[in-house]
Amino acid sequence: MSQSISVKSKLIVPSNLCGEIDRTLEGFADACNQILEVAKREDCWNTTKLHHKVYKPVREATGLKANHVCQAIRRVIGNAKAVKQIHKFRPTSISLDVRTFVYKEESQSVGVTLMCGRVEFKLSIGGYQIALLRGQTPTSATLNKTRLGQYFINFVVDIPTQPTGKTPKVIGVDLGRRDIATTSTGKSWNGKQIQNTRDRFILVRANVQSKRTRSSRRLLRRLSGRERKFQEWLNHNISKQLVQDALKMNAALAFEDLTNIRKSLNQKPRSKTERRRTNNWAFYQLRLFVGYKANIAGVPVVFVPPAYTSQTCSRCHHVHPIKGKSYRNGKVFKCGHCGFEHDADINAANNIAALGATFVNSPEIPGIACQLEGQLSLFPIGKIWDKVPAKSEYRFSGELFTHSPSGTI
Repeated sequence: MSQSISVKSKLIVPSNLCGEIDRTLEGFADACNQILEVAKREDCWNTTKLHHKVYKPVREATGLKANHVCQAIRRVIGNAKAVKQIHKFRPTSISLDVRTFVYKEESQSVGVTLMCGRVEFKLSIGGYQIALLRGQTPTSATLNKTRLGQYFINFVVDIPTQPTGKTPKVIGVDLGRRDIATTSTGKSWNGKQIQNTRDRFILVRANVQSKRTRSSRRLLRRLSGRERKFQEWLNHNISKQLVQDALKMNAALAFEDLTNIRKSLNQKPRSKTERRRTNNWAFYQLRLFVGYKANIAGVPVVFVPPAYTSQTCSRCHHVHPIKGKSYRNGKVFKCGHCGFEHDADINAANNIAALGATFVNSPEIPGIACQLEGQLSLFPIGKIWDKVPAKSEYRFSGELFTHSPSGTI
């Protein structure tokens, strides 16, 4: 098994070749827009059928090489599957395959096929990228142009992964805005710094944009991407620590499946600031970073239903009997049934870990099982299952479950 990752390297482009790259990028974007227009008009989203409809006319109209047109067709189909609506392709990138580029390890250069023919560029590359590319023969890449006029190439390489297996231990990870991530082992990453950074950039951008001067536009270009880069750096660090902790403990990682959570949260009456903060919440990026790092390290990752994980007591599995009310109050969770009191996020992470254990070890069991002796060491509060009543009922994911010491549900 292998994991595909992207290795980003800067191209050293002579000034006389910048125009050739730009011409190829513009031709590729024009081809994508023509293909998209035909696909919408003919309602054709099959790669092979669309190829027969557009290949010859697009190639004649744009002057692109044959494989560039084929990649443009794949780009259109791929984007149509990934997003709800495509408005227009811009000349910022071009997809390359084994016929349109070649990486040369001995000279740290790359040959790229442009509209004028094959051109070789030197790479401005660091030791980390060289190590990832050592012994590799990339078969696909993407050439990008930034807003500042710099050119980069992203190589796609396959990294061998470790085999994953069943493990009795599961680390639950509760995601949030106040604390970016909280684990069932008691570790957490505070989200105050990234929230303050986002709020500061929002105020700076609003202030600078109101000036509407040439110098203000230059300042905006300098600020461009800083917030995004800081968010990526933060999520890379958190995901790396999560995978390292799971690897040391020989444990799996369990996350909430927060798909469409923004849609449900934005339906509630909220202030403009809170709505913006929710829409800027980068939980999916963290999920992607953890996914590929865990795959390389051989750490299993599972996703569990998020319903009631924050409202359920991790000791007795009860929720508040009155609909709309919860035992959670800010950062504190105090169960009204058994009196258990703990940090609310760690309590939720414990529930996620318990539910994740059934996905990792007993996927046929549709809920929280009680056979969790093997992962008691993951819970910092001690043996939380010792005081569970002989039989109790609780709701999880909107369903009513019955708990008994035998582990049946």
